[in-house]
This record gives sequence, structure tokens and C-alpha cells, in this order.
Amino acid sequence: MASRTLCRPLARSALRATAPSRTFTASSLARQAQGSPNPQQNGEKYTHFGFENVAEHEKAQRVAGVFSSVASSYDTMNDLMSLGIHRLWKDHFVRSLNPGSNSGSLTPTTGPSPSQGWNILDIAGGTGDIAFRMLDHAHNVNHSPHTRVTVSDINPDMLAEGRKRSLETPYANSKNLDFLVANAEQLPVPDNSVDLYTVAFGIRNFSDKEKALREAYRVLKPGGVFACLEFSGVTNPLFEAVYKRWSFGAIPLIGQLVAGDRASYQYLVESIEKFPRQDEWKNMIQAAGFVVPGKGWEDLTGGIAAIHKGIKPAEKS
Repeated sequence: MASRTLCRPLARSALRATAPSRTFTASSLARQAQGSPNPQQNGEKYTHFGFENVAEHEKAQRVAGVFSSVASSYDTMNDLMSLGIHRLWKDHFVRSLNPGSNSGSLTPTTGPSPSQGWNILDIAGGTGDIAFRMLDHAHNVNHSPHTRVTVSDINPDMLAEGRKRSLETPYANSKNLDFLVANAEQLPVPDNSVDLYTVAFGIRNFSDKEKALREAYRVLKPGGVFACLEFSGVTNPLFEAVYKRWSFGAIPLIGQLVAGDRASYQYLVESIEKFPRQDEWKNMIQAAGFVVPGKGWEDLTGGIAAIHKGIKPAEKS
């Protein structure tokens, strides 16, 4: 949704050098979004960093710098950027997954027993906002005291924020909650061990999304569920034009005023523009081996965000 890392002064200076203020129109955004990186140059794989075409290893380093820079203000900025709507999206995301339940269309079909609870892996989970919601729902709604969440993030600074915030919850220093520094493209997690894999607003920052999807498939149990909440494509053209003006005009400015970091938030809005639209992302999930229920996604707030789900097929007896 792995993630969010590194050396604040160097990262900020590097980002400012490469991401100057720009004026965007709907047509210029469309032209830049249509450009795709060359798969390989001089034998090295390339990908997008915002609107730039960079080597995969360089993207990983620069994304690390972005999230180390914004870690302490990340949730506050999310509130300001979305006018608080991201909290409603996350609440709905968790309710739709119903963690800790023993029945339902998306309950892992391998059927974790009530005595075991669900084993949930929250990728790019940094500050813990999804993990805490998952545990609250499992414990308070489904009375599943053994459901546990591992919050995984490539960025130690983001995980440090999550650990700090966990102290305000009942789950700190308990068997229900763990934190793991890891790359979503190469997880130190056993095969077929996870009931539910979640990633919220993180996967667009991965250098190799296909590889991350394959890792999700590997670690999930047969019948396990992949669930992604991510910014997506606005479905109404008029609303899309207004939304893009807000995103590219207001969000970097808010980042500068609130967090003292315009460049990092310029990257974040560019990364949204470059992320695959709903149908393309659904196809990528299917290509990784998942069975996609229904049409494959649920639009939120006119497509500003979308929930995608996939199920790892159960093993044939």
C-alpha cells in the first residue's frame, strides 16, 4: 500500500533540485501521464518517480527520502489534503474486509479458527492507522482477541511513528501487533502464511508493482485476500479537472506551509497521476494470479480513491 525512508536534509535538497514549482493544465497533465518509462536502459530497469523516468534503485532511494521527510506530519497532511475524507475511506476499507470474522464473501476460505484469529500483513503501514483500525474491528466487532497485525514498511522513520502512536492503543507491546522493516518486493515472510494482505496509499510508490503483487500472492494462504486502497482515476471529467487543479495547485503549497516541504508533496501528487487507472490495476492483480470478485474495484468519492481486492485461489484437493 513497503513503502515509505532516509536522510532528511539530503533528501529535501535532492527533491527541491529535481521538482521545481510548475503550472499544470488538464492537457499538460494528460500528456505527462501518457508517457511511460523505457523498461530497460543500459541493462537497468526504469520506472516513474512522479513525472520523471528514473532507475528503479534511484526511485527506491528517493521515495525513502520523501517519506522520511514527511513521517512526522504525514497523517496531519492527509487530513488537510483530503479535508479528512481519507479517514472515512479507511474506515470503509476496514469494514469491507471485516477482519476477525468467521463468515462472509471475503473471509479467507482456509478459515482461520476463532482460537487462532486472522494473521494480517499491513504493507506500507507506517504510522499504523490501518493496523489499529483492523485490530479495533477484530476485537470489538468480531470478538476475535487472537487476530494479529504485522505492520510492514521499508521506512524506519514511518515505523517509528507507528510504534509511538501504538502506545496510545491497547495493542502496544502485545502479541496482537508487530512492526517489521521490510521491502514489499522481497518480504521475509513464509509462503502461504497470511490470511489478509492490505496496502493503503502505498503501492503506487513501489519501484516494481508487479513484483510486489507476486510477493503478496506468495505469502498469502490459499483462499487469502489481497486488498488495496489507493488513489485512482476520477470518473467525472468536470470533477476531474477541479480535482487536478486542487491537487497540483493546493497540495504542494499546503506541504510547504504546514510541513516546510513542497517538493515531497509535489512528488506525491505526481505519483497519483502516474498510478494505473482502475481497470489497468485490476488486470495487473489478475495477472499476478488472483481471482478478482465482481468488476474488481469499488470507487470512492467519484474515483478519487478505489478499493481493489483479489483472492488467492484455494488449492484443489
